[in-house]
Amino acid sequence: MGVDDIRKRLRSLADKDKATILQGFFKTGPGHYGEGDIFIGLGVPVLRKLVKEFESASVYEAFELLKSSIHEERLLALLMLVRSYAAGDDAAKGKIFERYIANIRFINNWDLVDLSAPKIVGAHLVDKNRKQLYVYARSGDLWKRRIAMLSTLTFIRQNDFNDTLRISKILLKDKHDLIHKAVGWMLRELGKRSRNREEQFLKQHYRVMPRTMLRYAIEHFPEAKRKKYLKGTM
Repeated sequence: MGVDDIRKRLRSLADKDKATILQGFFKTGPGHYGEGDIFIGLGVPVLRKLVKEFESASVYEAFELLKSSIHEERLLALLMLVRSYAAGDDAAKGKIFERYIANIRFINNWDLVDLSAPKIVGAHLVDKNRKQLYVYARSGDLWKRRIAMLSTLTFIRQNDFNDTLRISKILLKDKHDLIHKAVGWMLRELGKRSRNREEQFLKQHYRVMPRTMLRYAIEHFPEAKRKKYLKGTM
């Protein structure tokens, strides 16, 4: 099954009403972060089933699909690459990582980042130099900054917190709401494993953190402590 066959299959499942909803949800209007993105109305559960249906497709075909203007085609491509990365040997993993980075301009909405960056970028850098993440964290590109932050989820799950905290500090005064949410989310995930490390960071920075970032970070705190953070009285 080639790329054209995959595209035909996706279009056979398209849902115009759902596409309209998704285009609003992912902010595709003028001046918004997803401006110009095109949806055909397929959710993640459907796409995950299609990954299994297309398991014989090659990595090359997945990367061709990633270049599509259709959001769901790019997302399907990334889910296929996540599967291929997990199943690959070291050489295959290295090639997928390198081509992911080379095609990063197509990973241009938050779901595309969130469903792929931890499992490809984060997974690949577990035992390697992570300087690329710091380049991305300082980038003017919103999606590179989110990739930098979300990639650290893999490290957090191995009780490796340093890069999460360092990148969070770099992004502390970021202007974009999607970065506020990403940083707060990763701090919350870190806190599930080490509340002490999370609070050390928060006590240093919570007074200057964007409100959304702080709310995400302290979501699972006891109510009394949450109120102290929100009131600035910790």
